[in-house]
Amino acid sequence: MGFLSAPATVDKREYWGFSLYDWANSGYVTTVGTVLFAPYLTSVAETAACGRVGTTEDPCHTNLQVLGLGISPGSLAFYVVTVATLISALFLPVVGAIADRSPRKKLLMCGFAWVGALAACSMVFVTDGRWALGALLLFIGNLCLGSSLVVYDSILIDIAGPDDRDDVSSRAWAFGYLGGFILLAINLGVVTAHDALGMSQATAVRLSLLSAGLWWGLFTFIPYLRLRDRPPASVQPVGGGGLIRQSFGQLFATLRHIRTYPMTLLFLVAYLFFNDGIQTVISVSSTYGEKQLGFETQVLIMTILLVQFIAFFGALAFGRFARRFGSQRTIMGGLVIWMVIVIAGFLLPARQIVPFLAMGAAIGIVLGGTQALSRSAFSQLIPKGREAEYFSLYQAGERGTSWLGTLVFGLVHQITGSYRPAIVALGFFFVIGLALLSRVDMRRGIREAGNTQPTLV
Repeated sequence: MGFLSAPATVDKREYWGFSLYDWANSGYVTTVGTVLFAPYLTSVAETAACGRVGTTEDPCHTNLQVLGLGISPGSLAFYVVTVATLISALFLPVVGAIADRSPRKKLLMCGFAWVGALAACSMVFVTDGRWALGALLLFIGNLCLGSSLVVYDSILIDIAGPDDRDDVSSRAWAFGYLGGFILLAINLGVVTAHDALGMSQATAVRLSLLSAGLWWGLFTFIPYLRLRDRPPASVQPVGGGGLIRQSFGQLFATLRHIRTYPMTLLFLVAYLFFNDGIQTVISVSSTYGEKQLGFETQVLIMTILLVQFIAFFGALAFGRFARRFGSQRTIMGGLVIWMVIVIAGFLLPARQIVPFLAMGAAIGIVLGGTQALSRSAFSQLIPKGREAEYFSLYQAGERGTSWLGTLVFGLVHQITGSYRPAIVALGFFFVIGLALLSRVDMRRGIREAGNTQPTLV
């Protein structure tokens, strides 16, 4: 397992603490965010609206009433993610500004993680028409995940130098996929064998959601114990007052002067588009497989397991490609593959498992690599002293918090009544993201941010 060990110039204790937070939160991302909760919440909402669970042949067309608006049960989970991300656009930058000025970064990160884990554990109570409780818990879980990742991503800059960040970031993502794979495999056993275990499938799903919360919360103690806090660096006072007031002042100053770093801003906008596409594909895949293609929950979990398994090696492979070709060109190659994937998703035949598994394998190859290298590439473009604040803007388009993609997917489904045109519409996000990323001059951006130039970009 030497290919997972810490680079020679990175402190091993902190490397393991950093990597194992990816392991911890991936239990929530895979079991709750990717596989089980969206289709389960849809089923609970359909039962509340129509008195039954909709099927491909006989869908539920009765809307839920939310604040006087008619909401399709099939679009509910995606609208919740949309609302959570819109709130995040206001909340996460403040979290980042506070983190940059706080001497206790790891406590801030782990605190958000533990609140999110508690929300995930509470999903065990989402039953008997309690779709509103499920929507609230999904909102809290996603908001806390994004908040913890703002601080977590900024720690990458603290523990790894410019030439080591692609490796550390890629290996941490690989750990995340390995952790998500293990927990999801356990949950596959529980859901598949629910009759033998003397429980309904719904109960098995709810226990799996509980396990994801426990996994996230308990493994977060490892980074809490292994990472070390550092005093804030290169932070200039902005006005008077305490930490919160200083943080708001720093945020407003950054928003005023962000045009000083045009390449950083261009990369961020490119990332917003292509990552919205990636995150939406991930978050809707289980619902698409169940509601459009007619697969059972067991098939969906096995497919996601395949994705997780291949993504473990894909993340490591992309790290190697980046050492040879540079992170920017490697990410761009991954985006071309993503375009092919969404077109293939539109053409997939219903209830044909082999093409569905093939698409899952393709997703696994590019999933972790594009995200890991995006994180390390962006870290090179951030001016010192504003790491968490810039990563808070970055997190607005990060996993589980995308909003443009989920909004488009939900609207297209509601208008057409089909998920097929909704999935192919996501291809535009990859096209726009690739076009913008190709215009980023990484060397210039690193120079403008005042950072050390790595050997290869």
